[in-house]
Amino acid sequence: MPIINIKMAKGRNIQQKQQLVEIITKASAEILNVKEEWVTVIFDEYERDSWATGGSLHSTKYGDGSGKMGTE
Repeated sequence: MPIINIKMAKGRNIQQKQQLVEIITKASAEILNVKEEWVTVIFDEYERDSWATGGSLHSTKYGDGSGKMGTE
């Protein structure tokens, strides 16, 4: 019974999350040789002001958007 935990910034829509869990579930079941119904996916979503990389909060570094991050 694999449990897959995905940590990401808030802001993705339900269609994006659904597509992601479908792909992850299918691939995990195939690779681990288990039934798809045994695969659990949990999202931990964080506000951008609660996540930092390289010494800068994501809210400051990348703004409010989600998805592709801007270039530096």
